[in-house]
Amino acid sequence: MRASRLVQLLLLLQARGRLTAAALAAELEVSERTIHRDVEALSAAGVPIYAERGPHGGIQLVDGYRTRLTGLTADEAEALFLGSLPGPAAELGLGTVVAAARLKVLAALPAELRTRATRLVERFHLDAAGWFHATDDVPHLGVVADAVWEARRLTVGYRRAGGEVERLLDPLGLVLKAGIWYLVAGAEDDIRTYRISRFSRVTPAAGSVARPAGFDLAEHWKASIAAYEENAPTVEIVLRLDPRMRGVLGDVVGERAVRAAERLEDAGDDGWHRLRLHADWPEEVPARLMALGDRAEVLEPLEIRSAMIRLAERVASRYRGLS
Repeated sequence: MRASRLVQLLLLLQARGRLTAAALAAELEVSERTIHRDVEALSAAGVPIYAERGPHGGIQLVDGYRTRLTGLTADEAEALFLGSLPGPAAELGLGTVVAAARLKVLAALPAELRTRATRLVERFHLDAAGWFHATDDVPHLGVVADAVWEARRLTVGYRRAGGEVERLLDPLGLVLKAGIWYLVAGAEDDIRTYRISRFSRVTPAAGSVARPAGFDLAEHWKASIAAYEENAPTVEIVLRLDPRMRGVLGDVVGERAVRAAERLEDAGDDGWHRLRLHADWPEEVPARLMALGDRAEVLEPLEIRSAMIRLAERVASRYRGLS
């Protein structure tokens, strides 16, 4: 336990520079007395660390001192290499930087951890995009990322259903969701989300961004996703389904809807299941359910059933005209 804490203390000072004993104690969740003992232990071990008293004092390392990453555990080393996504890094213009950083970290690891990290890269690969999903064209991503990092305002042209609009944005963070890049930004006294591939133009604007007090990007995104899913329009459907089509049903209405579906009493002796489920975006449901072909039958509501009949008749009519 103490060895791990000593390494954490050392890396904190290396990353942030001078810190007070109180700040270190809060970060490591120990007493200030323990911090002073740890500093003495590191100094005795030959680490060039020292403390200065006074209102502007603190604990720091001698300028230029750097430690090798021998404090990493096996799990930490593996997580570090598993967590780097080369595709998104390349889109941000950081592909070569990430590759170089990984090489440097790999070189600094002890032999045993280096072997484990190398084996992990050889055997695991993370691909953030979904199946059959073409990567968005995001030519403005680099400019947007710079603005996020530098807390600089942007003027953008944004394409939406009603046409293109111009927006003055206060960039707060970038999010990669299922292979799609989004910008979370302040706009018109609100925080909104923009799909970056819909930016037709991006220009740096005058003024810096004042981040809202206490704003946490990860928590904001989590709450936004929950609100989006909760407020999306839904329709309740009762259908008969060939159980072999369960996977296809998940593709067309979503796995979440299928997992929450209610299994009703079986209808008939053909082995089909009767399910009650809720599907998002009712207007799109009839066309999506057509992917099930003749291996499913919508029983309720009548509106969805009738819409599928009309759609099937139009499709049949079009193909009859070609025969």
